[in-house]
Amino acid sequence: MVTSHTKHLDPNDTIVAISSATGPGARAIVRLSGRRAAAIVGSLCMAFVPRRGHFATVHLTLPGFHTPIPADIYHFAAPRSYTGQDVIEMHLISCGPILDVVIAQCLSAGARAAQSGEFTLRAFLSGKLDLTRAEAVLGVIEADSRDDLTHALKQLAGGVAQPLGLLRDDLLNLLADVEAGLDFADEDIHFVTTDDLLNRITRGLAQITLVGKQLEERSLSQRPFRVVLAGKTNAGKSSLFNALLGRAAALVDAEPGTTRDYLEARHDANGAAPILFVDTAGQRVADEPIEQAGQSLAREQMQQADLILWCAACDDPAGNNGCPSNAVRIATKADLAPAPPDVLATSTANGTGLNELRALIEAGVRRVGRGALAPSLSRCANHIAMCLQHLRRAYTNVLGEETPPELLALDLRLALEELGAMTGAIYTDDLLDRIFSRFCIGK
Repeated sequence: MVTSHTKHLDPNDTIVAISSATGPGARAIVRLSGRRAAAIVGSLCMAFVPRRGHFATVHLTLPGFHTPIPADIYHFAAPRSYTGQDVIEMHLISCGPILDVVIAQCLSAGARAAQSGEFTLRAFLSGKLDLTRAEAVLGVIEADSRDDLTHALKQLAGGVAQPLGLLRDDLLNLLADVEAGLDFADEDIHFVTTDDLLNRITRGLAQITLVGKQLEERSLSQRPFRVVLAGKTNAGKSSLFNALLGRAAALVDAEPGTTRDYLEARHDANGAAPILFVDTAGQRVADEPIEQAGQSLAREQMQQADLILWCAACDDPAGNNGCPSNAVRIATKADLAPAPPDVLATSTANGTGLNELRALIEAGVRRVGRGALAPSLSRCANHIAMCLQHLRRAYTNVLGEETPPELLALDLRLALEELGAMTGAIYTDDLLDRIFSRFCIGK
C-alpha cells in the first residue's frame, strides 16, 4: 500500500541520494538539491568553494580514509536546473564503503535523504515538467525495449504536453468569453457568436481526439507477447501450438520435420495483452539448404521471444539436449510416458497440463506485458475520455437554443479540469504519491 508522504516533504530541505546504479564500477553519482547543496559539498572538500554553474575536480576528505578521494563536481545553478533549485552532482568511483561515508557526511552536514522520485517531484512542483513529462522520466528509466524508450522520449519531449497546453489556452479564452456574456446577460451584448462557439468547441474536440489517438498508438499494452515453441523434431510442438490457440493453425503429422518454416498466430483473450504464438522448425542436423534456413529462422525467433517453451516428448530421453538456459522446459506427450521430475507435463491427446501451461504464459504476460508508460497512458486516456464527454455536451448545449448558457460554462470548466488533472495543473497528494512512489530513490 502506498502511504501519503508528499505533503510531509519540505521542498526547502536539501536532499541527497545516490543517483546511479548500485555496485562497483568506474563512476557513481551522488546528487544534492536545495539551497544548502553547495555548502554541504564544500564541507567535504579540501580548500574548495563551489561556484554556481561550474565544474571542478576536487578531493574529498572523508573520515576513516587516509587518502583523499578524487571527485568531479558539477554545479547546476537555480533556477536553470532539473529541479529548479541548486543541484550539485559529485561524480566519484563507485565503491560501496566510500559512497556510504559520503552520504553519511552529507546527512551530518544538514542534508536529508531523498525519498522515491523526490528530485523529479521537485522538477514538477517548480514547473520544470508537467505531470505527463514527469511520468515519461520514469518511462525512460524503466524502458526495456527500443519501442518503450522511443515512446517515453517522445512524451518527455512534450509530445503530449504541448498540444494539451495549446488546447487548454484556447478553452480558457473561450470560457472567459462565455462568462463575460453571463455578466451582461440582461443587456444586448454578445462577446462570442453561436457560430464562433461551435467552431472553437469543434476545434477543441478535434485536438483532444488527436491526442487520444496518439496515446492509443503509444499504448504498449497492445504489443504482442511473443511465445516461441521450440525443440527437436517430432516433439509435439505443432500439436501444442494448435491446442493453445484452440484451432488447427499448424499442420500436424507423425512424420518428423513437417514444419520447415515458422508459423505465427495471434491470440487475444480475457482483455489481456495479445499473445503471438510462434511454432518453429524442429532442431536437428540439417543437410538441405531449405532445412538449414528453417533452423536459422528458428534460432532468430528464439532470440526475439519474450518466452521460450522448449518442448521435449516424454518418451524421448534426449529431447532436452540443446535447450537454451532461458527457456522453460515443457514435457509433451505425457499420455505416452511419465514426465521428468520438476517439468510441466502436457498432453494434447487428453488435455493434461494445458491449463497449467496457459497460466504460466499468462504470468509471463503480466510480468512484461505492460509497457513502461502504461500507467501514464491509462491515466491520460481516462481524462481524455471525460474531456471529450464534456466538450460534446458543451457542443450540444450551444445547439440547444433553450439551454441556459450557465450549463455551457459549466461543461467548459469541467473539460478544463480534466485537462488540468492530466497535465498536473490540478493534482492531489494521493495522485503524486501513486506516481512518484514508483520512482527509484535518486531520480
